[in-house]
Amino acid sequence: MTPQDCRTMADVRAEIDRIDGQLVALLRERTGYIDRAAELKPALGLPARIDDRVEEVVAKVRARAMAEGLDPALAEVLWRRLIDWSIDREEARIGRD
Repeated sequence: MTPQDCRTMADVRAEIDRIDGQLVALLRERTGYIDRAAELKPALGLPARIDDRVEEVVAKVRARAMAEGLDPALAEVLWRRLIDWSIDREEARIGRD
């Protein structure tokens, strides 16, 4: 259903709930990769935070947001928070630099 297909607030809320469920599942999947990175990085001598990689991810997300018609500033704020959380999770497993 598209937003324009929604005829009632119940329709809108149901679709938002559906999307939220998908976002939670995707975040859980992403977290699995964060956990795997925390397992691999020590053997490679890599710290949890790699600033160049952070900026690469943010740039890709901003570009994707622009292509999708989403405010890139919003995407950047959300991803920087997600990245910080992810790095904190890695550091809890492998330690700080």
